[in-house]
Amino acid sequence: MVSRKDKFGLNIPHSAHQPMGKAVVFCCRSKMGKPVLLHSLLLSGLLLLAVLDVSLVNADDPYRFYTWTVTYGTISPLGAPQQVILINGQFPGPQLDVVTNDNLVLNLINKLDVPFLLTWNGIKQRKNSWQDGVLGTNCPIPPGSNYTYNFQPKDQIGSFTYFPSTGFHRAAGGYGAINVYQRPRIPVPYATPDGDFTLLVGDWYKTGHKALQASLDSGKSLPFPDGVLINGHTQATFSGDQGNSPATAVLVKIHIGKTYKFRVSNVGLKNTLNFRIQGHTMKLIEVEGSHVVQNMYDSLDVHVGQSVNVLVTLNQAPKDYYIVASTRFTPKKLVASGVLHYTNSKTPVSGPLPAEPSYQLHGSMEQARTYRWNLTANAARPNPQGSFHYGKITTTKTIVLSNSAPLINGKQRYAVNGVSYVNADTPLKLADYFNIPGVFSTSSLQTVPNGGAATVATSVIPTSLHDFIEVVFQNDENAMQSWHLDGYDFWVVGFGSGQWAPAKRSTYNLVDALTRHTTQVYPNSWTAILVSLDNQGMWNMRSAIWERQYLGQQFYLRVWSAVQSLANEYFIPTNALLCGKAVGKSH
Repeated sequence: MVSRKDKFGLNIPHSAHQPMGKAVVFCCRSKMGKPVLLHSLLLSGLLLLAVLDVSLVNADDPYRFYTWTVTYGTISPLGAPQQVILINGQFPGPQLDVVTNDNLVLNLINKLDVPFLLTWNGIKQRKNSWQDGVLGTNCPIPPGSNYTYNFQPKDQIGSFTYFPSTGFHRAAGGYGAINVYQRPRIPVPYATPDGDFTLLVGDWYKTGHKALQASLDSGKSLPFPDGVLINGHTQATFSGDQGNSPATAVLVKIHIGKTYKFRVSNVGLKNTLNFRIQGHTMKLIEVEGSHVVQNMYDSLDVHVGQSVNVLVTLNQAPKDYYIVASTRFTPKKLVASGVLHYTNSKTPVSGPLPAEPSYQLHGSMEQARTYRWNLTANAARPNPQGSFHYGKITTTKTIVLSNSAPLINGKQRYAVNGVSYVNADTPLKLADYFNIPGVFSTSSLQTVPNGGAATVATSVIPTSLHDFIEVVFQNDENAMQSWHLDGYDFWVVGFGSGQWAPAKRSTYNLVDALTRHTTQVYPNSWTAILVSLDNQGMWNMRSAIWERQYLGQQFYLRVWSAVQSLANEYFIPTNALLCGKAVGKSH
């Protein structure tokens, strides 16, 4: 047996022969709610048998262990061979199916020729920005080395994703799904589906990620993508059982079918996608961990970095139907088509693909306004009603963020409030922890647009723990934007065209706006969010459109409290990698 320390600093035994990916409980709870080692409870030899069979114990907050190896591989997702990033030989990478509050211990082995990190998109990393997996919080894993992530999807359920955060690796794959299920005693506001399908959809380039990165480094913007993939392919089939005999269907003259959950995430680089299923309506049940009012839709716009869950009932004639993901708001349309196969079908898909919706930007904004938080759902979510209500809290600060696409030194960059972010050689979190000066600036990025010439900086906006802030994303460009905040969910309270002004607050939804981690900002429009800063750490706020993130449309929020306590934030991990000016520091 070997041991390691968990985030509380306690030794956790780990058998070298333990199968990876299975939940194994090594501890239970004391009266204070903290983990205690099982061997400390051996008051008599009568417990020895239970210890030997510890993997069968059903206690809370179990540990799940994984080993992932990252390599290059050659596949042909769009018909031409190209180099991609594989995890355990898979593209997309392995799917993480876990339960709320599971402790995930994931050893990532980097066998690429460059440093590498994964980030866990939408996992809030409560009190634990040390595990966020972005260059502002973590040193990248060197080639031929490894790092073990240790984190929880604390009080979360829903559909999330992971992907590489280093360089332009996201264009090479390395992404996958994180499906967080509720505990058995936590009800969800819909009946248990008869099946569960995960769809990772996104635009894709035939050009390799190294060539794309070199093009960006030379000052060019990315061309239009070459195609759209569903789970790494241009076509995919999902089979469901209708659940009734032909005789029954004829007798009642309707087709009563089983119901399936479709988890749809846009893991692409650049474009909004529209998702639809031929001949079927979709009941929206969840958006990035928030249960929503269950409206019916013929199609859904899913913007870059976003995830939605829908229920689809197989209540049509027993045949096969098209599943379509296609680019939106683009002169050229890219389409990937899958198949919803009824198991009692003898008729293949036929006819034209279902058309994309006729409405454009305004209609898409109207659709977004129909997403409402389900206030009666008794499940894991931030700030359940009864503790406090977001619409009745006075904001402590307003931040207005205007994106732009300036040329700096003759090269294309992207900026927010005139500042284009550049990565430091030392993660900002480590610089903050070790009091290393000169790594980042808390004064370069103003909290309102200033109209000055664009500059570059390693920019941080300082905030205080328990601030309640309003953030307005102002998009004066003709392109769709998508913004993400690590470490948090936020309430999306308003969308509008033109310029935001304080008077626009009268249009906010302060009753049942849903929470999510990524929001779209329509061209020449604004989006407003409210954020309760209850998670101490250094948190990345970035464009989810990866060329914009790579070329500077991002910054960090430093959520800080002078009271340093485990109640606010976990200690630096004992296995934390050190780089840059943090090399040689003691932790």
